[in-house]
Amino acid sequence: MREQIAVPAALKSEGSSMDATLSPLNKRQEKQMNARVTDLAKLPVFWDLKGKRVVIAGGSDAAAWKAELLAACGAIVHIYAEELSGIFSSLVDVSQASQRRRYIHHARPYTAADMKGASLAIGDFESEADADIFFNAGVAVGTPVNVIDKPAFCQFQFGSIVNRSPVIVSISTDGAAPVLAQAIRRRIEAILPASLQLWGQMAQGLRSKVNARLESGQARRRFWEGFVDRVFTGVPNSTALAELLADAAKGDSRVARVGKITFVAAGPGDPELLTLKAIRALQAADIVLFGSLVSNEILEFSRREARRIQVDRFADQTVDSIAAFLDEGKNIVRVDLSGPLEGRRFREEITRLKASGARVSTVPGVTESAEVLHYALTAVPFGGYANAGHGEQFGSAR
Repeated sequence: MREQIAVPAALKSEGSSMDATLSPLNKRQEKQMNARVTDLAKLPVFWDLKGKRVVIAGGSDAAAWKAELLAACGAIVHIYAEELSGIFSSLVDVSQASQRRRYIHHARPYTAADMKGASLAIGDFESEADADIFFNAGVAVGTPVNVIDKPAFCQFQFGSIVNRSPVIVSISTDGAAPVLAQAIRRRIEAILPASLQLWGQMAQGLRSKVNARLESGQARRRFWEGFVDRVFTGVPNSTALAELLADAAKGDSRVARVGKITFVAAGPGDPELLTLKAIRALQAADIVLFGSLVSNEILEFSRREARRIQVDRFADQTVDSIAAFLDEGKNIVRVDLSGPLEGRRFREEITRLKASGARVSTVPGVTESAEVLHYALTAVPFGGYANAGHGEQFGSAR
């Protein structure tokens, strides 16, 4: 017999036919509730330092990098060191010549009094004894402390950063493997286009206007969904802002989502040979239409919520499916290998879609030249190699 839990009297209503018992959560439900946030090694926090005083103790190149990072956030960096490295000296000299002084050099060692009232304190010390004194001085006055390359004396850490400000991505391995964090950063840098910064800046300028013109939360959400649809399409053009504001001014709860399709040539089918532009297109897609030879590894670049549909063999049937999705305002990616047969299908589909007025773009894939070169180097010991006889390939990047 299943265990029952009594309902508290406060939850019972007079005359209610509700049973006086409730079933307890089963193990699966408990696991789902408990798994909303798994253990975190550190809390990722984005700190506003504009106009705030921060302390740097030390004049090394490592300290200079931390100072430059803090100054980029708008902090006023007070440097306490008798001597500065060449790089650090250059930063200070440029700052002194500018109207906004970001770096203030005090040519002496720091004192405990210097740390009082500072938003952050960063030190660079060779000995653990000096690091310990600096750490305790900061703790005593309530200033968060970080000692470079000495995790035991750090109340916070600096992660690897992908800067598309106001869009910022920070990666941390809790100090276990900084090289791994840097490798992750490089991967993210490659995926996020530089134009993301411009879209982020536009979003900052739009928020108050959208909130003023669209009253309901649902309408605002739909507006921003329409905005996000445009983010990975390229640099915002001169009409993008006007169109978005016009939609907001109408108070239309259905912000126009213009359907479009991108044809992605996946090269010979190796997921590691996909171009960055191809990966970005897949990640932005609502629907992915793929050929039978496209691997799961390639499809995994798309979002989890994107629909993945294997296309029919005939161009007219595929085009009919695409047209229906375009009418719904979907962002579609049509992906296939770069072989001759796939190229002919692409050309047929593109011709028909353009004739119907659809928004069509293409993403070239790599050629098979790398594979041919590998074959030439490994399988043909003498002489050249014969032309493989392949015809023109769709979207080949030569």
